[in-house]
Amino acid sequence: MRLTLIGVGRLKAGPERELFARYFKRAADLGRAQGIAAVELREIDESRARRAEDRCAEEARAIRAAIPAGAWLTLLDEGGAALTSRQWAKEIGRARDGGVGAYALAIGGPDGLDPALKREARALVAFGAMTWPHQLVRAMAAEQLYRALSILSGHPYHRD
Repeated sequence: MRLTLIGVGRLKAGPERELFARYFKRAADLGRAQGIAAVELREIDESRARRAEDRCAEEARAIRAAIPAGAWLTLLDEGGAALTSRQWAKEIGRARDGGVGAYALAIGGPDGLDPALKREARALVAFGAMTWPHQLVRAMAAEQLYRALSILSGHPYHRD
């Protein structure tokens, strides 16, 4: 299985990018032993449409184009379920063990995600009820992917 993180916008240089890169590399390194063939990032340009609805729709088209064929799609959305790290690890493990070829995690742009895309997703997950800066969300997503893989492998990184 491949893990694909899709993000609207580009990470700027700085401490958030460094943190993201550190956890993303750890996820890739640990993933190989867990049946994860690749951990990849696909960045999408923010839409320049005038209306928020049009921006969301345009970004949704780009997200769809970036999703690997047959992928289990999970979206990060403030209205999603607040999963524990163990619950999310279990979801990723189910996808991997169920023969799913790819698990895609998408992060929308500043205006959020298109409602039609939300309906197409297998799961909506929230990092709590607060709004987070995009660059921090990327770092948090990378860390949680690494944590999920560490849980699946029995690695001691995650402690209850």
